[in-house]
Amino acid sequence: MPHPIAPCRLALLFLVVPGIAQASGLFYAPPPPDEEAPTFGGEAELGYTHLSGNTDSQTLIGKSRLSWLTGNWTHTLRGEVRNVTRDGDTSAEQYLLSGRERYDFDGPHYAFGFARWEKDRFSGYDQQSTLIGGYGRDILDGERHRLSLEAGPGYRHDRIDEEENRGLGVIYSALDYHWTLSRFASLRQEMSVESTDENTTSRSLSSLTARLNSRLSLRLSHEVKHNSSPPETAVADTDNTTNVTLLYTW
Repeated sequence: MPHPIAPCRLALLFLVVPGIAQASGLFYAPPPPDEEAPTFGGEAELGYTHLSGNTDSQTLIGKSRLSWLTGNWTHTLRGEVRNVTRDGDTSAEQYLLSGRERYDFDGPHYAFGFARWEKDRFSGYDQQSTLIGGYGRDILDGERHRLSLEAGPGYRHDRIDEEENRGLGVIYSALDYHWTLSRFASLRQEMSVESTDENTTSRSLSSLTARLNSRLSLRLSHEVKHNSSPPETAVADTDNTTNVTLLYTW
């Protein structure tokens, strides 16, 4: 059974900004933009902390996304890096790259497909590559509340430390919920589950974002990733990450 990843954390903020940069976060199929939105947009998120003295540590969080439109298609590229060191020893090192396609039909229906590559030094995997496609539906699409659900099959290739590589069929499902609180702030919750014969990977991303000006925002987020049966060399089966970052949108 997948690990419960705090459904009560319905506090994901998503800043109301112009254009298709509204497509952000763990949920990879961004909703279609407004008719007057530009056909190209993006965002960059950065957080850095350095402590010295009794404790010598530094943390770097970097995320970026580009989205553009071609007719009914929405194309999205995404990259992330996370690095944490303490007293000269690395305690977290993660990288992620993904590309996403969404095709909108008449009404609230859409088709999607995405490819993702990720590397987590302490997860027990050397690297993982995932390819997934399927069907999605916009359940709510109001000014204050937006909810999207999607599901589909896929395939994942795992390169495991000190073990044979393996390919696995995947059953994927996800949700993305937005609650616009005001012109300057909103909540957002994203969750996804990827099930295979070997394990189930559950992800949750909750955040609160406040706009500082037309381009800059302050974001507080909490991310949980749980693997029900990680490799024996993994440090833990659940990663929890809390960030305070600056978000630049264009």
